[in-house]
Amino acid sequence: MDSGTAPIPARGLLRFLTCGSVDDGKSTLIGRLLHDAGLVPDDQLVQARRDSRGRTGEENGIDVSLLVDGLEAEREQGITIDVAHRFFATDRRSFIVADAPGHEQYTRNMATAASTAALAVLLVDARKGLLTQTRRHAVVCSLMGIRHVVLAVNKMDLAGCDEAVHTAIAQAFADFAAPLSFATVTAIPLSARRGDNVVHRSAAIGWYRGPTLLEHLETAAVEDGDASAGPLRLLVEWVNRPSPDLVSDFRGLSGTLLSGRLEPGDAVTVWPSGRSARVARIVAFDGDRPLAQAGDAVTVTLEEAVDAARGDLLAGPDEEPEVADQFAAHLLWMAEEPLVPGRSYLLRAGARWMPATVTALRHTVNVETLEHTAATTLGMNAIGLCNLSTAAPLAFDAYAASRRTGSFILVDRFSNRTVGAGMIRHPLRRAANLHRQELAVSAEERAAAKRQRPAVLWFTGLSGAGKSTVANRLERRLHALGHHTMMLDGDNVRLGLNRDLGFTDADRVENIRRVGEVAKLMTEAGLIVLCAFIAPFRAEREVLRALFPEGRFLEVFVDAPLEECMRRDPKGLYAKARSGILRNFTGIDSPYERPEAPDLRLDTTAEDADALAAQVIADLRARGILGA
Repeated sequence: MDSGTAPIPARGLLRFLTCGSVDDGKSTLIGRLLHDAGLVPDDQLVQARRDSRGRTGEENGIDVSLLVDGLEAEREQGITIDVAHRFFATDRRSFIVADAPGHEQYTRNMATAASTAALAVLLVDARKGLLTQTRRHAVVCSLMGIRHVVLAVNKMDLAGCDEAVHTAIAQAFADFAAPLSFATVTAIPLSARRGDNVVHRSAAIGWYRGPTLLEHLETAAVEDGDASAGPLRLLVEWVNRPSPDLVSDFRGLSGTLLSGRLEPGDAVTVWPSGRSARVARIVAFDGDRPLAQAGDAVTVTLEEAVDAARGDLLAGPDEEPEVADQFAAHLLWMAEEPLVPGRSYLLRAGARWMPATVTALRHTVNVETLEHTAATTLGMNAIGLCNLSTAAPLAFDAYAASRRTGSFILVDRFSNRTVGAGMIRHPLRRAANLHRQELAVSAEERAAAKRQRPAVLWFTGLSGAGKSTVANRLERRLHALGHHTMMLDGDNVRLGLNRDLGFTDADRVENIRRVGEVAKLMTEAGLIVLCAFIAPFRAEREVLRALFPEGRFLEVFVDAPLEECMRRDPKGLYAKARSGILRNFTGIDSPYERPEAPDLRLDTTAEDADALAAQVIADLRARGILGA
């Protein structure tokens, strides 16, 4: 592979990915690179020639894309679906290449590959120029921290090897990518099918005087510097406590040192708690070590008994990470179901899991123009800047400073599917100076004076099921018994506190969130709070439950079939919804998710409201919520 250039020093490992729109030739390019560089084992070549029969139009031809596309569906359809990783090495450098799919529906796979890459080879079909997916992949690469891009203008043979075509595409991309944070963009004209400018220089593209693709990859200076010289960061992945009969007092914090150096005797701080300690030992698989550097997987023991858990972050005393429960982040949405601001998701950052909510969607990014556009939700493959709130403080760095400590994923609480990938920009300081005020009189003391325990009874069910009717009868009976209550009804709240909200999914979520916070304040006053709201989404009802101590929130399912509710139609809403006058109406064109395990189920088709109210009172007495 002598390129005719002077020898250069060998460089370290380069992780790169190929990306771009579908059918731009990504798999073919990687296959051609491996084939022409002599890096394909003989048995794979034989199999690839056998599999290529009838595909190339040549008797002994080889479809080099088959050297990469390994899934049966990929070979049948001629596309890449999953990310394919290949390791290879030349005399100058070793590589791990990720072949990312080009279809829009597989953008999440491409983003996953980009999250660990240092360089991107972005392919463009010379006949088509920049496409929407080309631009989308460029934006994702930028968000994922890739700073070096090769613009591979492929299929030049089908564009007549015209220099003007290449120049126009290179200039169009330079104009588009100017606002993005790329340090270098190198445009290379090539033909992956014929091998022009991939490994060997092409006579057909003689006007090009730059490096071939392999030459550029071998010499690209993409090193981020010595990670060991960076701030100390060790993510705790496991609290190592062997069986007492092995080592009775051993307690270590296991994880990989992401950056910095660590020695016994060094001072460290455990975040987010902020507690300090000194390192007693550094233990690896082969015994104690005098030093740990970036990339080492070790177990650290501390001299002081400091409470540290899986997901915590060890840092140097003068190298504090950010610690906040609210922050701004770019979010790539990966699910078919759109983002619902206000809905609770599970956030995973490193090894730590916690509930999180997107509190505001500040804007979306138009991948065609890079303009920022106002929006209320994110659809699949959309990118937006969001504010997020977590259930507990999180220790992190900005993603621009550290991919590992500045990234997270969002997971749907019920399907357990990953729905979003986030890159943290900065903490939000709005709550930094807020501290909960301890009150002189507790909720329990207020409730004891009322001969009751504070509680929220959340009546959920379809419109017309009888929620407000049963809740009103129940409150009248509780009042007659001398108990202190407050009734919150869906329509009444929307006439005041929530009059600014509509009936979209996002507005419904926010409606329930606000009511939950109001109900929580009322329980602090020692009241029994009756809430009559449809609350159609199971996730939001679970979020409500999490607001309260165990036993203080009761989900009461007021059950009636949709057909019966439509027959009753006390407010005429079903008739309006079925005629199309009323949009987003639960049960008609907006879903209702039935409770799976309610604390109480009331069948309004079997018993009247008075009997059901008596049933609830009996249950409250059995739970000790009502006093004698």
